[in-house]
Amino acid sequence: MLIDFNALPDDSRIWVYQCNRTFTEDEVAELKVRISAFLEEWTAHGAQLQAGFQLPYNRFIVFGLDQNESTASGCSIDASVHFIQGLEKTYDVELLDRMNVSFKQGKFIAYKDLKEFKKMVKNKSVSPNTIVFNNLVHTKQEFNEFWEVPMTESWHKRLL
Repeated sequence: MLIDFNALPDDSRIWVYQCNRTFTEDEVAELKVRISAFLEEWTAHGAQLQAGFQLPYNRFIVFGLDQNESTASGCSIDASVHFIQGLEKTYDVELLDRMNVSFKQGKFIAYKDLKEFKKMVKNKSVSPNTIVFNNLVHTKQEFNEFWEVPMTESWHKRLL
């Protein structure tokens, strides 16, 4: 069952998929329809899952699941990954590669592979205060508080 992302409780499970490029406005409109249809039908062992989504910066796909009603099973998580893989093919993008880093450069969102980002840290092209996106957050509360933070407040600090 599709619900408003903002209505999800703070302990809702979160999945963040970062894109290697910004989606166009037309793609965002299509994504909203596709994701809404998927979440409307998303189930675990026949039980309807209450889930919502956001598309921050037209660059990320964020799923939120209210686990107080029903929890995701292995099969339902597999279904969501399969859905995301389908989006990768449809839009010719990367969404599942966790070895990449997204961060802010001024008003823009940059996307680099981890090796390149490490070089940027070494060359001081990014600073400890560079805003990074911590896609390892697990709950909606963590997403709201710790997703978009200075590098020193994320797992990225180990690269300093």
